[in-house]
Amino acid sequence: MPWIARLIALMALTTCTLATPSVAQDVSSGEVEEVKQSPLEEKAEQVVAYINGEKEAENVFASSFLKVLPPDQIKSFAQGLTDQFGPALSVHKLDPKTGTRASYDLRFERGIARGGIAIDPADDNKVSELVFRSVEPVPVEGDSIKEIRADLEALPGTISAYFGPLDGDMPALSLNADTPLALGSTFKFYVLAALGKQVADGERKWDDIVPLSTASFPSGMLQDYPEGAPITLHTYASMMISISDNTATDQLMLELGRDTVFETFKATAHATPELSAPFITTRELFLLKGGTKNRLETYANGTLEERENILEAIEINPPTQAEIFAAFSGKPVRIDVEWLSSANDLLNMFEYMRLTADPDVFEIMSINKGIGDEYLKNWSYVGHKGGSEPGVRNLTWLLTDANGVDHVLTLGWNNPDDDVDTAVLLGFAQRLLLLLH
Repeated sequence: MPWIARLIALMALTTCTLATPSVAQDVSSGEVEEVKQSPLEEKAEQVVAYINGEKEAENVFASSFLKVLPPDQIKSFAQGLTDQFGPALSVHKLDPKTGTRASYDLRFERGIARGGIAIDPADDNKVSELVFRSVEPVPVEGDSIKEIRADLEALPGTISAYFGPLDGDMPALSLNADTPLALGSTFKFYVLAALGKQVADGERKWDDIVPLSTASFPSGMLQDYPEGAPITLHTYASMMISISDNTATDQLMLELGRDTVFETFKATAHATPELSAPFITTRELFLLKGGTKNRLETYANGTLEERENILEAIEINPPTQAEIFAAFSGKPVRIDVEWLSSANDLLNMFEYMRLTADPDVFEIMSINKGIGDEYLKNWSYVGHKGGSEPGVRNLTWLLTDANGVDHVLTLGWNNPDDDVDTAVLLGFAQRLLLLLH
């Protein structure tokens, strides 16, 4: 995603290379004389030292800076940038090297942050401004598919990955591509596929109005809309995909019918549809995991009939909103109670959509590309959806190259024991897109 910073310190977490003082040699004597750094050079490198945790914020940044941006916020900005672009490596550019203000570029493992720096002579030459206006992504030096695969395999939990043509022919990367994993909100592709087919078949129109009659929990915004609000199918679908609106999703499932969506799920040549039966709504997922442990365990281990019986009674004595939010803000909770697909299942789903769905489906999928345009320069079309809950992350793209050939990049990460990080998974997507452009 594009980084356009205001007056913010964008830092890093791990090891970087600090520039050493330059030296000059007296040709006549052969002696080497150390050239003293300017205050501006010294502070530019101290920023890097701060990034490494080698200095305290109060020793690097002017009091005026810290009043605007406290140390905790600096670290927060640091985390976001390094999660996306990897560790900081060095000061890439400082021009001029003397004075109190300069252009300042900082090299990260996968990017160069471009901006400016200023120091305050009245405050011991401490940094009074640090601005990064953009980050230019660059490939990791020496990176390779082999390295990326090894790094993925080193992650805790289970990883599934695929990057290659939609037809599955000679992918650049395929890792556990037959392993079904929990998808989170990426399952909403299947709801869109069911709707897209009905529109293509003339059974529905995008401008059909369906009054709002249900409510789920965030993410999204429709849960706050008044009951009966007139909303088109196109708007429901767009909000479902672009902002992952759960209420929009459930309204579409209610309109299409749970069985219809599940039949679409199976029609995509899904290898293990029974793992996701019955095909639950987002609200049902929240109520199941926010409710009693006994009911959740019974559902997880139950037969299809037992599961259906639980869903029929799920609105009786539902958990409070606080209980639901608590269930989704800590450790993973039965991540097998979800919507599950493998990477190959997702390839089959996209093939099904290409064959059966109305073309507007693909326009809807492209509203939120899920990654910065700087990574997508070589693709004529980009469709995206991601999904998450504690212990579950999925990032999936449909990409079309300049020759009109569809490709898929999908990364899934499940860990039933601990939460996982979207930013880490996004970093792998960035590496792959930079490496294989």
